[in-house]
Amino acid sequence: VQLQASGGGPVQAGASLRLSCVASERTFGRMVMAWFRQAPGKEREFVAAINLSGGTTAYADSVKGRFTISRDTAKVTVHLQMNSLKPEDTAVYYCAADSTLIRSSWTMSSAYDHWGQGTQVTVSS
Repeated sequence: VQLQASGGGPVQAGASLRLSCVASERTFGRMVMAWFRQAPGKEREFVAAINLSGGTTAYADSVKGRFTISRDTAKVTVHLQMNSLKPEDTAVYYCAADSTLIRSSWTMSSAYDHWGQGTQVTVSS
């Protein structure tokens, strides 16, 4: 599975951005697609995930209420709507996918087999 992420860019604090990730195929099983981010000098961290079949979602506490992950199952695409952006949201955002995850492993970057190339989000104050 190849993943193509897009939608990043520079914005002011309080602005919104929408990231998109397109998968080249939908694998069998319970495909989960997720967003992670990595800021300079920090480890990659979980942002949000969604199950393509049922639409179940999960969010990091730091983005709850501000970010929304959604899916377009026909296009095997997920979107990350990011509102009320803060400077601390600045990072490279990566999309990831896997079809064998159990719910408890959604937040673990090591659990995902497929990764996109990353898109830079820069939020200035």
